[in-house]
Amino acid sequence: MPTFFIKTYGCQMNERDSEQVAHSLIERGYQPVSDEANADVVLLNTCSVRDMADQKALGKMGMLGRIASQRPEVVFGFLGCMAQARGETLLDQLPHVDLVVGTQKFHRVADYVDELVARKATRRMDDLRFSICDIAEEAGSQETIREQQLAPRQVTAFVSIMQGCNMRCTFCIVPRTRGAERSRTIREIEREVRDLVSRGVKEVTLLGQIVNLYGRHEFPITGGKSPFVQLLEAVHAVDGLERLRFTSPHPMGFRDDLIRAFSELPKLAEHVHLPLQSGSDRILRGMHRTYTSDKYRALVAKLRSARPAIALTTDVIVGFPGEQQSDYQQTRDLVEEIGFDNAFVFRYSPRAETPAAQMGEHVDEETKQARNRDLLHVVDASARRCNERLVGTNVEILCEGPSRTNPARLMGRTRTNKIVVFEPGVGGSGEMMNVRVTRATGFSLYAEPLDPVLSAA
Repeated sequence: MPTFFIKTYGCQMNERDSEQVAHSLIERGYQPVSDEANADVVLLNTCSVRDMADQKALGKMGMLGRIASQRPEVVFGFLGCMAQARGETLLDQLPHVDLVVGTQKFHRVADYVDELVARKATRRMDDLRFSICDIAEEAGSQETIREQQLAPRQVTAFVSIMQGCNMRCTFCIVPRTRGAERSRTIREIEREVRDLVSRGVKEVTLLGQIVNLYGRHEFPITGGKSPFVQLLEAVHAVDGLERLRFTSPHPMGFRDDLIRAFSELPKLAEHVHLPLQSGSDRILRGMHRTYTSDKYRALVAKLRSARPAIALTTDVIVGFPGEQQSDYQQTRDLVEEIGFDNAFVFRYSPRAETPAAQMGEHVDEETKQARNRDLLHVVDASARRCNERLVGTNVEILCEGPSRTNPARLMGRTRTNKIVVFEPGVGGSGEMMNVRVTRATGFSLYAEPLDPVLSAA
């Protein structure tokens, strides 16, 4: 039985794409392994959002060349965003690479792997140099997302609801690597969620590049509700589902109907990842983010009014071209004012063929690093304050199983998406539980279990 290994870089959508590829290979009789040295097929599912992600994947594949020299029958491939952006140049740069598959062709990976494995099995010298590169667009590719292969006792799952992005933020390569917005139907998504719940999943996270703009070009507004809110209502109605999440949205997609959904849909968890990127209106215009700092503040106020206990996390970029100290200070002040539960802070990384890469006034790396460190201090202090407020309180968690850092303990997540670690006791993996928070850090909560709680459904 041939074996395969997949390493995933980047976002939750990449994780979901890797799951799809793994499932299709398992259906063909391939067996997953945890070490690339023991695999007959080695695939890297790549990310291109930042240069560091590119370099990690390229460096990893370069090191895998040692395996290729010893075992020429092994198939090596790049999948995903970097594959889409770089195409055949990857075959030239790394001669042992056999396969390059873009973001709209994950459903074809198993076919290509079968062909490459068969050719290499013949050990003909001409076939040893055979390679496949497929980065072409494919109409209807959003409907090729297949059923998921769940791990034993898996209680959470990602569900991709759309592909692509039309927003054209000047720093972002995603519209090039993922293509234009394309959405699955509500019926198909609801069917997938029902299937997941029937197999033990209790929480789903809806995924999209700009998830709250789902269906805006394909489906009508009905009863004053956007297609995305219609989708939330349909998934919310699935019997047995306990919690519903979505990521990542854009501030411009939060219309009144979506804000009301946080008041009206009890399964919709009170956590929003709301990318800010900058607190300077001048920089936001340069990023083409289509909102101002005041509009962002107003949106935060509306969300907190709709669901007072809501947790907010965000993304921030420091060192965007032309960012002056005054621009950075406005970002710092806004982050401190809002008091995010956590944030991802990134140093701006030029991406080829994006408008921002052609802008002048690039910020030097030393300044980027200093602003990154400074803002992380602000974020860490805010996260610690948010978590410390929960010490001594009871919170509901969904237990996901053993802690990754200490398998002797269990871990779960609150409705606000905070990680909780606790000693085994009442309840276990897959159960909704009440715990009392006893200690907090900026990253995790520590708790003692109380009694299990009944389903919120």
